[in-house]
Amino acid sequence: MDKNLQEKISWQAWISLIILVVLFSGIFQNSEGVLSAFDFANLTGKFGNIYENIDFQGKGGTGAREGFLFTLTLIPTVCLAVGLIDVVEHMGALKAAAKLFNPLLRPMLGIPGIAGITFVASFTSSDIGSFMTKELVESGYMTDDERTIFVAYQYAGSAVILNTINTQAPLLPISLLAVGPIILIEMFCKILGANLVRIIIKVRNKKEKVGVKNE
Repeated sequence: MDKNLQEKISWQAWISLIILVVLFSGIFQNSEGVLSAFDFANLTGKFGNIYENIDFQGKGGTGAREGFLFTLTLIPTVCLAVGLIDVVEHMGALKAAAKLFNPLLRPMLGIPGIAGITFVASFTSSDIGSFMTKELVESGYMTDDERTIFVAYQYAGSAVILNTINTQAPLLPISLLAVGPIILIEMFCKILGANLVRIIIKVRNKKEKVGVKNE
C-alpha cells in the first residue's frame, strides 16, 4: 500500500486540503464580500484598463508580442499557485489528498490520489492544472505514463467548467441542454478519452515486456 495512505493525517492537513479545493473549484468566483476571497481567480485579480475597454495586453495584437504579453499575465497566477501549494504541502494537504482521492482517481483514470488537487484545479484553469502536473512528476509523485493519461484528460475540453460557462456563453441560450448536463457529457468524454490513452499505454508496455523476454 502507498506510504501516503498509511500515514496518519492531521486535522491541519484536512483543513488546508479543503480550503485549497474550494479555492481552485471556482465555487465562490461570482460571490461578493468575504466569500469572494475563497476563490483563486479573485485572489489573482485582474490588470486595470490602460484606456477605456483596453486591458494590459492592449487590443488587436498579433504575433510574438501578443504571445509575450499573454505570458506575462500568467506570472502572477503561477507565483500565487506555487506559494499556496508549498504552504499546504508543509501542512500535509498532499498526503490528505492522496488518501481522499485515491479511491476515485485510481479506478477512474489510473493516477494517484495525490493528483486530486490538480484534478479539481483543472476544472477552472488549464494553466494551473498543467503547472501542478509538472510539479507532481518532478517531485516523483507521478510516473511518465500517469502524466500522459492525466494530460489526455485535462486537455480535452480544458478547464471544462470555466470555458463552458464563459467562452461558450453565446451558445448556451440556444443549446438544447442545460449547462449541467453539458458539463457532465464533456466530463464523460474527457474520462473516456483518458482511458483510451490508458489502454494504449498498457498494451504498449505489455508488448515491450514481451519483447524484452524474447531477447
